[in-house]
Amino acid sequence: MKLARAIHFDESDQRVYASPARTGEWCIAGGFEFSDWTEGDLTGKARQAFANGFLGLETFGRVTFVAVTVVEPAELAQLTETLAGHFVDWYGAPSQDLARPVAAEELAQMRDLCEDHAPNTLLTVARELTSAGVREMFRALDPREAGLDQFALHGSLDEDH
Repeated sequence: MKLARAIHFDESDQRVYASPARTGEWCIAGGFEFSDWTEGDLTGKARQAFANGFLGLETFGRVTFVAVTVVEPAELAQLTETLAGHFVDWYGAPSQDLARPVAAEELAQMRDLCEDHAPNTLLTVARELTSAGVREMFRALDPREAGLDQFALHGSLDEDH
């Protein structure tokens, strides 16, 4: 099974999101947050979260890039519980038991998005508000296409090098 983790190449997410996700936390698209938004809600940092942000499942902050990686069943079970609790605490779901299937479905959608991509593939999301609601479009970037070598430190643990 695959899911995605938040990844940062620089500090820009710290500036563009009111609540940025932490590097390495598990993420989902999180478009449900915007289901009842109107054009009037799309201002400032909220607009950026709407337009390009994945939802972190620890901080419930937003991140621009996520990287596909393997998730273990026990981690997925814990993420389901965490997200169900978020639905209760923030969105008024009547109970953890009733929120759990919705949380599992949100995670399943993200797993489906990640499943056909190789580990370390980067994903981005772009949203727009349409007359039918929120439209999400996803883009996959191969790590080579993303120019990760610009950000990676290359070296050797060998003292002779």
